[in-house]
Amino acid sequence: MKLALKDLKCVRGGRTVFEGLSLNVRDGTGVELTGPNGSGKSSLLRMLAGFIPAAAGHIHLEGGDNDVSLGEQCHYVGHLNGVKRALSVQENLAFWTEYLGGGEIESALSAFDLENLSHIPAGLLSAGQARRLGLARLALVHRPVWLLDEPSVSLDKGSRKFLSTAIASHIKAGGIVIAATHAPLGVKFAQSLKLGTGGRS
Repeated sequence: MKLALKDLKCVRGGRTVFEGLSLNVRDGTGVELTGPNGSGKSSLLRMLAGFIPAAAGHIHLEGGDNDVSLGEQCHYVGHLNGVKRALSVQENLAFWTEYLGGGEIESALSAFDLENLSHIPAGLLSAGQARRLGLARLALVHRPVWLLDEPSVSLDKGSRKFLSTAIASHIKAGGIVIAATHAPLGVKFAQSLKLGTGGRS
């Protein structure tokens, strides 16, 4: 499997954020995406997830499922956690299990150390605990491509270890990870892509 990006161009609000961006990411590898605020890291991830269109260029997942979109073969973790505050931790995961078509709730709870919080309403969680719940979707249902936008935000040192373990395990199992970050994630990525402000990257 290979995620191929060819001559991508991103335009937001009439401004060219980046252009001429090409990248090949093979299965079992990851890319660390860096650059200053406004350089297009989040836009690139959202483009790959299918949330915004590319102004030019092509995106293709070679060896993926041709019957579904790339976005449906990805886990996207953005700045928001995507949790329902009125539901418990376990109920949130049950919702995602139904929405995503299956899943291992106990494995997800264990992967991000949420077992003791399983019956707590998400609205009562600390910022770090809520982030771990949002990240638990990664371990809930298999998706070959992970798109992570500042995934370690709000996590303490111990929680960052759960995240780095999950990322490393996914890569080792043949998955693809593209992670935008300003801080080290404790994972050795095969590639690093630094986006600049306005123009060719």
